[in-house]
Parts: sequence; structure tokens; C-alpha cells
Amino acid sequence: MSSAPSHQSTGADVLIVGAGIVGAACAAEFTRAGLSTIIVDKGPVSTGATAAGMGQIVVMDDNEAEFALTNYSQQLWNEMADELPAAVDWDECGSLWIAADDEEMQEVERKHSFYSERGIETEVLKVAALERLEPNLRPGFRGGLRMPGDSVIYSPCAAGWFIEQACQRGAELRLGQKVIELRGHGALLENGDFLQADITVNAAGSWAAELMPELPIRPRKGHLVITDRYPGFIRHQLVELGYLKSAHSVATDSVAFNVQPRKTGQLLIGSSRQYDDETRDIDPDILKRMIDRALGYLPGLAELSAIRTWTGFRAATPDSQPLIGPSIDDEHLFLATGHEGLGITTSLGTARLLVDQVLGRESAIPCEPYLPSRFRQGGADG
Repeated sequence: MSSAPSHQSTGADVLIVGAGIVGAACAAEFTRAGLSTIIVDKGPVSTGATAAGMGQIVVMDDNEAEFALTNYSQQLWNEMADELPAAVDWDECGSLWIAADDEEMQEVERKHSFYSERGIETEVLKVAALERLEPNLRPGFRGGLRMPGDSVIYSPCAAGWFIEQACQRGAELRLGQKVIELRGHGALLENGDFLQADITVNAAGSWAAELMPELPIRPRKGHLVITDRYPGFIRHQLVELGYLKSAHSVATDSVAFNVQPRKTGQLLIGSSRQYDDETRDIDPDILKRMIDRALGYLPGLAELSAIRTWTGFRAATPDSQPLIGPSIDDEHLFLATGHEGLGITTSLGTARLLVDQVLGRESAIPCEPYLPSRFRQGGADG
């Protein structure tokens, strides 16, 4: 039993725990709907996965649920692109999936058919077109798939902007205050204060399971490297076709080629995935594997200067789908977490689906694939 709180807030309609981009987007959406909102975080805005990740706004095709949420979310991002402040560095650079061999070119054709059937613009690139668009790729690739609708942002500034919007509509922001217990009608802080609300939203990312140990969420560590400024070195976000296989491997540590151009002229180099390492230390072996993988696609990277390397943690679920909706045990306690590597992309779709559920509104896409109730006995976790 927790000790009795020393102070109690006057209360709000919604309390959001977590000021990363998902929590920030939820705060903006709840306040836009007219609900009084408190946002609380143990640190500053965007110090978790939002600050540590790649800021991609992409449509993915690993399964129908992933496609629906990423496509819907990208549409929401595109609708607000003109409103985003310059600091967000919105860049419609597009993505380019690179095929290393004939088998991967077959995957290019499959992806092209999948997206075309669902109204998403793609372009199949043969060797000459690939080399013309990205001349710094090593020779010998078989082609690729270009997705011109994908974008890149600087996500910490986007999260900060969402928080600003929420606060302008009356939200209360409480930073540097650690939550130690969640309840449907509020949260107990480490200092003894109790923040009261009609509903509580756990949007704490990889920290969400510390507050609710029953959640099927594991932190998944990743490394990133950013270079000095080299404008024009690449023009698209470049991703290897083996990326999804690497991303969904749960048995072993993995690396994959994924490099983004930034509006600053810098290159952001990823990616790696590790379970069971909860330190923020750089793993030299994983970092070397990741860089070697990138050099295998862009040999010219060897001539560029890296200025920073860091790690972060993604909140991963067993079925690679986020948790969006009421918790299994408390209808007043909602979840907005478990987005793994797609939290930036899906933050806006998550926020809209969550508010739809709270207000009883019809959603643009089905909520069922993301409901936490799928993990009941006999559900997605067996």
C-alpha cells in the first residue's frame, strides 16, 4: 500500500504521464477536443525515445494494422505540415528502399503492388535510376523502391510544439516530477502529491512497464550516429530491404542500414536493436557492426566526420503493434505506448484514436488491432 498523498490536485479531465512525442500529441489532441489536461514527466520534454530516435514519417507495409496506422498518421502529419515551426525541420525527402540482389528486387515489386493497391505513390527504380538519384551508393545494387510521400522531422521540436499548443489551450505542464503509482483517477508523485483526473493516460514509452509491470512491453536499445554537415551527400532516407527482418528479430541483437539526410546537411546513421541491455552505454561491437553495415551501402561515409553517438530505448510489444486504448483492468486508465521504432510517425494517429475512444467518436480506422485487451489470456501473447 502506498502512503497517503500529502497534497491533492484540483483535478482535470485527463492526466497524461509522459512528455515525449506520443504524450505531447495526445495532450494537443485532448485539449483541442476541449478536455482539461495535465501533462507530467520525470524529466524535460522529449528526453526519452523522442530525443534518441530517427524522425521518420513513413508508411509501412509489414501488416495491415501497421499500414493502417502509419498511413493514417502520415495523412495527419501532412495536413499540419504548413503549420509546423521551422525548427521542426520538415523535409519531404522521401524514402528509398534498396535492393541488393534479385530476391530483394522481388520484394520491391511486392511492396510496389501492396502500396499501389492502397493508393500510395511508389516508383520502382532500376539500376540506372538508382545510381542517378543516389550516386554515393556503392555500385552493384539491383534497384529500389522510392516512396516520395515519406518525410523526416526533428522530433524533439515537434513534441515541444505540441506541448505549447496544449498549454495555450489551458493544459498544465509539470516537469521533473516522477510518477510512482498510476490509478485510473490519477497518479501519485514521488514527492507525495496526487494528481487527480477523470482518466489517466500512460504514455511513458519504455518506462510505461515500470508503472504497470503487467504490460507486455520490453525496452529495446538502439544506437545512432550523426555526422557533420555534408549537404547533398544523399537525397532520400535510405533503407535496406532487409531492415524489417532485422527490426522484428526478437532472438538476437541486430543491425540494419538506415541513413537519413537532415535539413542541416547532416546525416543520421542507424540502426541497431538490442534486448536485455538497459544501460545507456555505447556498445562498441554493436556500433562497429552498424557502421560497417552503413559503409557497405555508402562507402563514402568513411570520409565523413561523426560528431556524436548516442543510445535510446524503444518500447516494444510482442506483436510489434502499439497499445492504444483502455487498460485491461481499469476503464479509466488508458495506454498510448509500445510503438517501438514508429512512435514519431504514429504519434498523431495514436492521439486521434485515443481521444476518439475516450469521447465515443467513430474513428477513421479500426481501433481493434491496437487495443490492450488483445493481450488477455489466449490473446496475442498466447
